[in-house]
Amino acid sequence: MNYSTLKKSAALSFASLLVAGMVSAQTDSTKTTTTTTTDTTMSSATTTAKVFGGRGQYKTWSIGVNVGATSPTMATGGSLNDYAKNKVELGYGISVRDQLGHNFGLQLDVRGGKVAGDNGSINPGSYSTKFYQATLSGVVNVATIDFIRRKNSVNFFINAGAGLAMYNPTGVTAAGVPFNFKDGAAGNVATNKWVKEYVIPVGAGVKFRLSDAVALNFGYTENFIDGGNFDGLTKGNNKKDHYSYGYGGLEFTLGSSSKPSLEWVNPVAMMYDELYDAALRQEVEALKGRVTNVENAVTDLKKDSDGDGVSDQFDKCPNTPAGSVVDGSGCPIVFPKADTVAASAAAAYSNIQFEFDSSVLRTSSYPVLDATSADLRSSGKTVEIDGYASSEGTAAHNLSLSRDRANSVKTYLVNSGVAASKLKVKGYGETNPIADNSTEEGRVANRRVSFKQR
Repeated sequence: MNYSTLKKSAALSFASLLVAGMVSAQTDSTKTTTTTTTDTTMSSATTTAKVFGGRGQYKTWSIGVNVGATSPTMATGGSLNDYAKNKVELGYGISVRDQLGHNFGLQLDVRGGKVAGDNGSINPGSYSTKFYQATLSGVVNVATIDFIRRKNSVNFFINAGAGLAMYNPTGVTAAGVPFNFKDGAAGNVATNKWVKEYVIPVGAGVKFRLSDAVALNFGYTENFIDGGNFDGLTKGNNKKDHYSYGYGGLEFTLGSSSKPSLEWVNPVAMMYDELYDAALRQEVEALKGRVTNVENAVTDLKKDSDGDGVSDQFDKCPNTPAGSVVDGSGCPIVFPKADTVAASAAAAYSNIQFEFDSSVLRTSSYPVLDATSADLRSSGKTVEIDGYASSEGTAAHNLSLSRDRANSVKTYLVNSGVAASKLKVKGYGETNPIADNSTEEGRVANRRVSFKQR
């Protein structure tokens, strides 16, 4: 194929692809204009997709076809070729891609065509290599010029991968001897097989969205062969060959028309829609209301209007005077005045009785304790509080119980205003009984606390 014929073929192929894409886009536009129900369904499908809703809500698979020109030279330069002149030949291919995310996909490419060159007028050397290759590449969308739109319409991408190339170089050596690697010409051993080598494709391109299902691609790929015989000749240090492929093509997204294509979705616009979704905003406002209610409840729970240390919700005696000593319900503890107790001074320092195996004060003991407290506070006396027990149980248990009884009396007196330094506590257990422990009446009398002035 000469260069003029190649240009005509490439131009015709590209024109066919472009017309096919425009017809498909026009068809989609007509369907959208004439079928309101379908358009509404598509819009609702797009708006219901969520940023973190997973790949299942999108179309991710696509298939593409492409055609273009091959050349032994590369735009980025590289090692020298084995032939002085390079020719432009026809290349073609198909692709299958799975879009894994908004900006990344895996693509399988199967390509074929020819790569050729000669030495021009220097000598008769020339070659023409027919090839096929299959590669798996990662495709990354690196930019878009329509990022602020609801749907991206132009994506720039780069790709790189690896695969296997099969090729058969044929041509004429500089000495005028024909060669064919498969058939064994020019001294080669006939194998009836094509040469197989690893190939690494690296490329870039731009993609235009013609419709929700069709895109127009333009790309350029540099292919690095792991061998020096791709052009049928290996000489000097040029042991690795390469070729380039510039192409145009169409890509068709597969899947249900009710789903948007993952590649063309604008995640920023989707996040905006999610943030301003009416139902979500209502839910956020309701959550704010619940948080406010909890904060108000906590504030009310801590509120203590009279400052007595008991919150209003549990304060049974609100508005107590400042400095009042209150109990757990917020009510003041009233201590008898000295002159009030004076009339009953004879009751002070009387024995305090307890129930069986108990150190809890009886309410009947309060008058005696109040009178004792009043006298101690007015006189400044020091007393010894002696605890006793009846003979039931072990001696060790009774000794501990007698100390607990004496400490209960001391606690009451201290809470009523008596200085703790004026009170000494001792436990005597079941010793020093004042009645016969063999009778119930005697045991009741022995369960006591007595006072000893010092």
